[in-house]
Amino acid sequence: MALPLPALRFAHLPWRAPRREGGVIRLTSRRLYILPTRDGLLFALLLGALLLGAMNYSLSLAYLFTFLLAGIGVAGLIHTHRNLNGLSLRAGHVAPVFAGQSAQFVLHLDNPSGLARYRIGIEHAAGQTAHADVAARGQADLILTLPQPRRGLHRPGRFALSTTYPLGLFRCWTVLELDWAVLVYPRPAADRLAFPGGDGADQTGQGRRPGDEEFDGLREYRPGDSLKRIAWKTLARAQPPATKQFATPVARGLWFDWAQTPGGNTEAKLSRLTRWLLDAENAGQSYGLRLPARAFGPARGEAHLRTCLEALARFGEG
Repeated sequence: MALPLPALRFAHLPWRAPRREGGVIRLTSRRLYILPTRDGLLFALLLGALLLGAMNYSLSLAYLFTFLLAGIGVAGLIHTHRNLNGLSLRAGHVAPVFAGQSAQFVLHLDNPSGLARYRIGIEHAAGQTAHADVAARGQADLILTLPQPRRGLHRPGRFALSTTYPLGLFRCWTVLELDWAVLVYPRPAADRLAFPGGDGADQTGQGRRPGDEEFDGLREYRPGDSLKRIAWKTLARAQPPATKQFATPVARGLWFDWAQTPGGNTEAKLSRLTRWLLDAENAGQSYGLRLPARAFGPARGEAHLRTCLEALARFGEG
């Protein structure tokens, strides 16, 4: 039986200083450690007992079994080390999640050699583990699933990549800290409240701004107005000259304002705003977001929702 997460016990040794890495990482012998597992220690004790018996009773057959088993153990050590040596790895994309959900950190493994790699494991201090086999000149993914209880930008920290293949007598590992991060959105409020009304929020209507799309009435003629926009019919009726006005309809949409959001504390307000954003997007309505330091105009769609949720997730950061 292998020792539980032995790699992480060595994570803070002086020669393995913390270092966040990005890009493609190739595992070489200089990065790998190897030690016997619990089964390996028991196997060594068994070999010692066999050797003592052979020496005490001068049994040639006992010598044969002792050195045969020792040779198998050494071969297993070599294969365990080779199972990791030469692998290339890189951090994959981490999709944002809501607080209270689990984020999936994907590690891409690439095996450039002609030897298949078996039972490659990823281990984290939180107790999460995953295993995968990598075919010769193939790729595979390891997924580390970690709970995310709080909003914000979070990193998983250090983890170990290890293997005990083929005999389980030795564990080879490396300790890594990749340039990984997950953006955690605030947890949506459990209950639903009606969308807020008030300033700038005619929730289903439209506003108008100067433009060229629709006729918007007449105004008094001013010198310099275009001849194309003069209302000639008014002159024909002996009325004062007037100029036609045109406007473009503009959807007012919803406005979610931090100052008008109910909640007893910051996190409660963020949860309420998150729920309103999700409900407005699902309803197909345009919506805007006002925070103390920034605002996002009314719009809709996945990109707009993601931008607003990211602002809520990082609310209060320096």
